Amino acid sequence: MPPEKRARGRPRAFNDQTDQNTIKSLDRAVQVLETLAALQSSTLSALAQTMGESPATLYRVLITLQNRGMVDLDDAAQTWHIGSGAFLIGASFLRRTALVDVARPFLRQLMEATGETANLGVERGDQVLFVSQVETHATIRAFFPPGSLSPLHASGVGKALLAQWPADRLNRHLARTTLHQFTPHTITAPDALRDNLALIAQRGYAVDAEEKNIGMRCIAAPVTNALGETVAGISVSGPTSRMDVASLQSIAARVKAAARDLSLAMGARPDPAP
Repeated sequence: MPPEKRARGRPRAFNDQTDQNTIKSLDRAVQVLETLAALQSSTLSALAQTMGESPATLYRVLITLQNRGMVDLDDAAQTWHIGSGAFLIGASFLRRTALVDVARPFLRQLMEATGETANLGVERGDQVLFVSQVETHATIRAFFPPGSLSPLHASGVGKALLAQWPADRLNRHLARTTLHQFTPHTITAPDALRDNLALIAQRGYAVDAEEKNIGMRCIAAPVTNALGETVAGISVSGPTSRMDVASLQSIAARVKAAARDLSLAMGARPDPAP
């Protein structure tokens, strides 16, 4: 009997995560990219201090990444930035999923209907990864560029996603996660968050009421696919001066409608008639 064939692209010990299967220099390079992305820009000395590495070691990594277009150096300011090469690789992730392409016209329609920035976010671990955005033309506006991350408990999209989780998964998440406080309005007590998520599930939309940033409000609703799975959240964000309490219901209705229409476009079944 011929030996069983291995899956292509995997060595025999593909489940082995020990150091012998880890390329430390590559791991360090990825850490440099992640840290630089979080900082947005950094001098070599500041980056070395942040990472706890020697400047000489990081300089070699940065030069290697620069040769591949993954990072850029601003000669005048002597600061390093994420380069276009990293963007091109990240963009391939967006092209892999039809969600971003399908959602684009719905985001634009939502922005035009509300006058506020429309966002699309997906779950990534214990955070929301924003994958698409259509900005409002207003001078003062929310800005969550694709690739931005936000904690689940302190964002409209994050809470819209959390509200769809089964109780056992939510309990496990709360048991291992610290609900960090960003503003006086951030929900940091697990029981209070559970109560808020129950309300979100009941009414079909979430509100971030200055819970991440003072002066900014966000309204979000979940998006489902053909299998009934929650795959994303769609939202509008803007200053509280425009998104005041009196306008919440009308904006929420538009966000829910956009989430429903995008879900249908993703193959979700329409809700049964009342």
